[in-house]
Amino acid sequence: MTNLPAFDHTVTERFLRYVVIDTQSDASSPTTPSTEKQKNLGRVLTQELRDIGLSDADMDAHGYVYATLPGNSTKTVPVICLCSHMDTSPDCSGANVKPQILRHYQGGDITLAADPTQIIRVSEHPALASQTGNDIITTDGTTLLGADDKAGLAEIVDALRYLVKNPQVKHGTIKVLFTPDEEIGRGVDKADLKRLSADFAYTMDGETAGYIEDETFSADGAVVTIQGVSAHPGFAKGRMENAIKIAAQIVDRLPKDTCSPETTEGKQGFIHPTNVEAELDRATLKFILRDFTEAGLKDKAALLEKAVRDTLAAFPRSTYDMKVVQQYRNMKEVLDRHPGIVDNAIEAVRRAGLIAVRNSIRGGTDGSRLSFMGLPCPNIFAGGHAFHSRLEWVSVQDMEAAVRTIVHLAMVWEERA
Repeated sequence: MTNLPAFDHTVTERFLRYVVIDTQSDASSPTTPSTEKQKNLGRVLTQELRDIGLSDADMDAHGYVYATLPGNSTKTVPVICLCSHMDTSPDCSGANVKPQILRHYQGGDITLAADPTQIIRVSEHPALASQTGNDIITTDGTTLLGADDKAGLAEIVDALRYLVKNPQVKHGTIKVLFTPDEEIGRGVDKADLKRLSADFAYTMDGETAGYIEDETFSADGAVVTIQGVSAHPGFAKGRMENAIKIAAQIVDRLPKDTCSPETTEGKQGFIHPTNVEAELDRATLKFILRDFTEAGLKDKAALLEKAVRDTLAAFPRSTYDMKVVQQYRNMKEVLDRHPGIVDNAIEAVRRAGLIAVRNSIRGGTDGSRLSFMGLPCPNIFAGGHAFHSRLEWVSVQDMEAAVRTIVHLAMVWEERA
């Protein structure tokens, strides 16, 4: 089918409803979801899914939203899952979000209304160059926007609504999974894959329109614990080995011009100190390690441990312990075994009128972990930019393009079944 019924988009109205609900996650919380307020959005989404005709829509005790759009094809079509996350990043306030719409953007920098020091500069946001004539949604400059990933949520609901309203558009069964706590790395901790019963999945959690991401960082966390030697400062000569100074020297030994987030790009990995807690006789340093290959991760762990050992050589009575914990792995390892998943997404993007671009993520998504849990899952653009910041923005037209992409994706799977 090439002549689709006209799209009467509701994605923007949904997005504007979702972003004003505060859903920040909290890494220090042991619960799932990490913040109960995420369920406020979960309840809204559950009702909206029911309202469009997905009668089994439900939110479980952990804040996960599930739903099913039954297939309407006579073929045996693989079951696909559409996934987005409900939480926003703890890095920037998500309370009292006041979205602003700049209609018919005509180029140039965008100064945000409530804080003129917050400026979305074209020189720093080159994606703005392709937005002339589009409608740009920003914050007022005091909070993040929440396009990561409330754009994805709105796009999925709008696309499913379109499919329900237009039963002549043939598709297989489509499952919905909306997750909490993705921003703190726990988005699929309690996801019930048996309940989903999907064959493949797609996260709607990318950035630039047309982009499909089938490769992510592999990620480990490292914790280094230093046991120093305490002594009275008045009688410390030759006795004290200050764990605070040891910790500072370890960080200082890390590469200055490479191997850090602020000095790398593309396929380059890094070692990134994220937290230091130190007293005179004991210090704990936390790091994240990132690389696109397993070998690269091991090299970075070895480089970090060498910095620790070399530092401790000057403190013979102090000791250290280093633990490395796996966080997630590069989804490409799994997706390469199922090339049709990405091929179908590329065709869907093309049919939606965009140029498809395969890209790598310098980070991870729920899809990284889902892929290794047995649900291969690349990432499709949702249209947002400048995530986790007060300069976050998304265009209405890019969100609408994502909706069309989802619809075409469902059709491609049915046609190729």
